[in-house]
Amino acid sequence: MSVRILPPRMQDRLYHDLSLPEEAQAIRSEVRQFAERELAPVAYEIGQQEEADEHFPHELFNSMARAGLFRIPFSKENGGRGLHHPACATVVTIEELAYFSNSVAAIYDVHCILAGHALEYASEELRRKYMQPLLAGEKIGCFATTEPEASTDLSVRALQTTAQKQGDVYIVNGQKRFITNAPVGDFVVTLCRTDDTLTMLVIDLKGPGVSVGEPDKKLGNRGQLTADIYFENAPVPVSHVVGGVGRGLRIALSMLTYGRVGIAAAGVGMAQSVFDESVAHLLTRQAFGRKIAQFQHWQFKMAERATQIENARNLYIKAALRMDQGVEFPDPEAPMAKYYATELAVDMARDGIQVFGGYGFLRQLGHDHSTYKVEEVYRDAKIGEIYEGTNEIQRWIIARTIFGKEMTG
Repeated sequence: MSVRILPPRMQDRLYHDLSLPEEAQAIRSEVRQFAERELAPVAYEIGQQEEADEHFPHELFNSMARAGLFRIPFSKENGGRGLHHPACATVVTIEELAYFSNSVAAIYDVHCILAGHALEYASEELRRKYMQPLLAGEKIGCFATTEPEASTDLSVRALQTTAQKQGDVYIVNGQKRFITNAPVGDFVVTLCRTDDTLTMLVIDLKGPGVSVGEPDKKLGNRGQLTADIYFENAPVPVSHVVGGVGRGLRIALSMLTYGRVGIAAAGVGMAQSVFDESVAHLLTRQAFGRKIAQFQHWQFKMAERATQIENARNLYIKAALRMDQGVEFPDPEAPMAKYYATELAVDMARDGIQVFGGYGFLRQLGHDHSTYKVEEVYRDAKIGEIYEGTNEIQRWIIARTIFGKEMTG
């Protein structure tokens, strides 16, 4: 396979960062250097291999831990870096990772934002047992709300995974679906129905009564392993409750809101990646004796996309800034950022395929084994419009902010 040459970063020419705090800009630079050194050489393999436990990027995951990337989102008392703007630093980390691999960005999102931040609500004992090894990369975390018949609707009525208290344990029964990191995970922070309320529990994936299914075979994000988790009379200590009985839904929604800002950043990373690849190709490929970049259609199209990437990046940074100010649910910025950036990633990926023509449709060219990034992003980008709250739900949240709950329900 030929070595893929990285295109020039158009972000550095077009985007003037006037709102991101200096420490977050420094994190962006640090993570970019890491990604160019450690992730870029293996990104193609991660994105193309079929989902299997042995294909999880353990070596890269360990490198991320050694580089301290898992500590970026957290306070010093929890073993993190103790940044003043951790949300901003976290989401730019995700953008930089997604530029090379949306699979790796998704692994990071679930490990740190969903599982990791949920543990901030846990007892000191649980944080010592699970959070410290999570930050060190010694344990891989999962986060489970979705079920075969419950995803967008996380109501008591819809959720089927139950936790019945018996003495000093909860007996958990049920099934979770599409759980990132599950095939290689060590523990899962799980939303369960406890009588007429919802509660979060930390459950060991190697514990009795717990089993994990085979990895799902997906359209894209193939390096992000997902699978079902099954609970059959699984005993879980009462001490493994996160944040108190009955607080599970609020904690879950808080984590998912944060995750949506991360998904927005991933959308920007993918869009920027395809934009850069496309510009480089338009400047070199010729048709009818002219560089394709000389045709006004692509000049105008890329001008539109550059403007949209600018807007998408500003939106997710604004949402993160509000989170760093202590706003738990930064509406409408978080849903705006999530739907706008992820739809942009899909649109930009489609344009990228068109820019490259037949080459854009290839996973690998038989002649010289050359590869084309736009095909991978075309497959990976679609999930951004779906997971951690569909874009239809994001529009509804924005509409609720406009019209009020009495109108939207």
